[in-house]
Amino acid sequence: MGEVVDGERESGRAALGRTLRFLREQAGKSLGQLSEDTGYDKSYLSRLEKGERLSKRAVMEDLDSYYGSGDLLVREWRDARREVIKDKYKAFMDLEATAQIMWMFQLRVPGLLQTEGYARAVLSGLSGAQTTAGNSEEVEEQVAARMGRQELLFRESAPDVRVILDEAALRRPVPDTKVWAEQLSHLLEAAELPNIAIQVLPFGVGVHDLMDSHLWLFWQRVGDPVAWTEGNGFGALIQDPDKVLRFRLSYDRVRDAALTPVESTAFIKRLLEECRE
Repeated sequence: MGEVVDGERESGRAALGRTLRFLREQAGKSLGQLSEDTGYDKSYLSRLEKGERLSKRAVMEDLDSYYGSGDLLVREWRDARREVIKDKYKAFMDLEATAQIMWMFQLRVPGLLQTEGYARAVLSGLSGAQTTAGNSEEVEEQVAARMGRQELLFRESAPDVRVILDEAALRRPVPDTKVWAEQLSHLLEAAELPNIAIQVLPFGVGVHDLMDSHLWLFWQRVGDPVAWTEGNGFGALIQDPDKVLRFRLSYDRVRDAALTPVESTAFIKRLLEECRE
């Protein structure tokens, strides 16, 4: 947690910047020397120390290694990352971070399986509209936060994840063909992980119970399962056992109608081949 400064608690980003500056000064390095040693731009490092930017996790890993500080910077980065997330989604992030089993029905590629390029395109707005420097920096921080969430898929106690993708998610490419091909390839790689199953719900299934919103079902180590539903501009946590059960039954019906994981992998491979032609 950050220190209290002038009656207010400093942000996680500011606390991380203070730690970065402390470690550099303890190492007897100037910003210029640090830049030369690490290959990171001097102005970028300066902005990190001032708490003006939030880096990617990999940058903190590099600097932890450089300073021999264990995982101190990565841990402080995790705290700062949460500030990028809107308050209404923090309950969702807590559920996602601690779930042992996670089932999803998605109308788009979910954040946990997005590539950096795809996430950037989605968060920037697919209209291709020009963004200001400030907006661009906000997008980069959101991208860093989204990529950071994915570490839970590779931890020692990684959750068991099942994703049912509506075919629409795979028929709406981002404008950059290379970025889209990388995203499809990433889905195929994710499907090979032992804790991830991906299924595609084809258009031919027709109408179904979950066609109006995204759905997550979470099981923790203890306690009853909970659901999270999300649409355009809203997200809602569902804890009522009867409502969660209804969502579970709807999910089961959609899963039964979807392609098998093997069939789904073949489907995505065909799309990738079409994309590369």
